[in-house]
Amino acid sequence: MVFRQAKWDEKLLFEYRIEREKEEIELLPESLRRKELALPNLSELEVVRHFTRLSQISYGIDVGPVPLGSCTMKYNPKIAARILQSSKLRNMHPSLLLAGGARGLLRIIYELQEWFKEITGMDACSLQPPAGASGELSGVLMIKAYHRDRKDELRDEMIVPDSAHGSNPASSAMGGFKVVRIQTNERGNVDVNALRNAAGRKTAGLMLTNPNTLGLFEEEIKEISSIVHSSGGLLYYDGANLNGIIGIARPGDMGFDIVHLNLHKTFGSPHGGGGPGAGAVCAKGELAKYLPGYLIEEENGEFVWRTPEKSIGNVLSTLGNIPGMIYAYAFILAYGEDIWKVAVHSSLNTNYFLSLLKELNIIELPYDPNRFRKHEAVISLKRLAEEIGATADDAAKFLLDRGLHAPTIYFPLIVDEAMMFEFTETESAETVKMYVEALRDFVTIAQRNREKIKELPLNTSSRKLDLVRANHPQTLKPSIVYGVDNAKQRSV
Repeated sequence: MVFRQAKWDEKLLFEYRIEREKEEIELLPESLRRKELALPNLSELEVVRHFTRLSQISYGIDVGPVPLGSCTMKYNPKIAARILQSSKLRNMHPSLLLAGGARGLLRIIYELQEWFKEITGMDACSLQPPAGASGELSGVLMIKAYHRDRKDELRDEMIVPDSAHGSNPASSAMGGFKVVRIQTNERGNVDVNALRNAAGRKTAGLMLTNPNTLGLFEEEIKEISSIVHSSGGLLYYDGANLNGIIGIARPGDMGFDIVHLNLHKTFGSPHGGGGPGAGAVCAKGELAKYLPGYLIEEENGEFVWRTPEKSIGNVLSTLGNIPGMIYAYAFILAYGEDIWKVAVHSSLNTNYFLSLLKELNIIELPYDPNRFRKHEAVISLKRLAEEIGATADDAAKFLLDRGLHAPTIYFPLIVDEAMMFEFTETESAETVKMYVEALRDFVTIAQRNREKIKELPLNTSSRKLDLVRANHPQTLKPSIVYGVDNAKQRSV
């Protein structure tokens, strides 16, 4: 398949200023006429073409695979989009929900809460957070409020492994905690001895992803839980990687106290540019009283709102991302009791990828290459970079030039020249093989002519960025000038 991405010099919508016949306008009295109206004044056809051209210079999950590690990007079932187009949902006013109307939607939210409780092993779930990071911050604020109510405010340290998502230390800092970093051991898991030394009287909690960003399950999770709890801290589960264990293992059974889920990752809701995020935060025991926003409860066949007893308050001015919930509802309903297949098939894709990649000896799998990964894996191009100067960035650009979305690169920071692949359960074996063949070609071409790969990508609508310019503070300025008709005038 030959890839050549379209390149349109497309204006912004409000830059179109098409003069229309004024006959109809002149029928209006002079006093009602506006001299200028800042609207595009386009026909339906022109608007459709505008957005179609924009879509042609974009890349999304409906065009091809997006194997961004630790940021699950899977197919968004179109049946959910069809349901959302229902006039019953599209025209529903939020006040209806607050007034106890829209019972069908309240039932959906209630059932989602119940399913998430079962999936995570928690006692209650709030669906108000609009994203995973919002769920994280909610969890951090719950931990803070819990210790405050126990008059234990000296606990101002949050332990975060060095393999964690960047949002973990960020959320901790936003919550007013000091971040204590602990290292990863040679098997790619939390160094338990380091944790034992770090945990103590000042520990508020530990934020952990399991499987972690290396795609490895924490082998000593029960010991980790015991260390944190015996020090008086709480265990927080970052649900970004739930895809690797869903339906097979539950955070609650591992000892976690609070969990956040990414509906826009694990549960098939549109992600990134495809739609707003949607989160859920769940908790066990006493901590359930601190959940944000609201809970839906069933009383005598009716669904009613309840604010948790010690709630940290609203984390969003609205009820949450209802479309995201609909996607998640359809996703879980479609899998039913077979939802464990999500974890099995995504893990199978990852390990199939790694098995095919073994023929490329110059590409390494750090942290115990003999261990199976879950839903994602991090490979290293360190040897390739040292021996012939071909970097992970070059490999990513090579993939883009082939029409294949690049994986996450240079993360986690504990892997040199990292490329983090996550194919998800919705990609086929053929897709996995395409990536391996592309990486094989990359290595071959790089060994023959290193300079050639430095020029890529050439087939995308945007070429390789000048990294110095891209990182220069001047890029904070607008990249184009608005309100002009000529393309040359738009360039800064």
